[in-house]
Amino acid sequence: MEILDITDEKGNPTGETIERSIAHLKGIRHRTAHIWIIRKNKDKYEFLLQKRSYDKDSFPGCYDTSSAGHIHAGDEPLESVLRELEEELGIKAQKEDLLFIGTYHIINHTSFKDKPFNDDEIPFVYVYLKDTDADSLVLQKEEIDSVKWFEMKDIERNLNPRNPEFCIPLDGFELVKQWVMNNL
Repeated sequence: MEILDITDEKGNPTGETIERSIAHLKGIRHRTAHIWIIRKNKDKYEFLLQKRSYDKDSFPGCYDTSSAGHIHAGDEPLESVLRELEEELGIKAQKEDLLFIGTYHIINHTSFKDKPFNDDEIPFVYVYLKDTDADSLVLQKEEIDSVKWFEMKDIERNLNPRNPEFCIPLDGFELVKQWVMNNL
């Protein structure tokens, strides 16, 4: 059972906690950590995307952020980022390998496998720029089916209009795209 901090509109814990499944059933705001692995290949920027496991309770089989997960109650976002990278991809990153670039707000009301899914989350977004060989990653099969490099323009093309095989939050992609354009 995953216990999450309930947060205010800026992602600050309120002191109350909730079970993850209840947070998604009732749409209670909580925090997540999103990590984007980025590389420059010649003159183009590429993003490593994960294809979510087909067994996931939400967005099964969809391309998503490189690595992501819920921030457990009492944890700091950076702790969660380091944990998720290692659990999902086998990357043993250090704090200094990651750059925090901001937060945004996701509200999503839908259903999966005939169950309501009401997501209200504040993702804390980080980028990881270290050289990453996708073929040598150790994937957590319960979470990830596969990984693949995509050019930034190809991701954009799949989000506008929305390709159902991509579940990347548009606001999250825009945040990272703007950061890349301004900083790399």
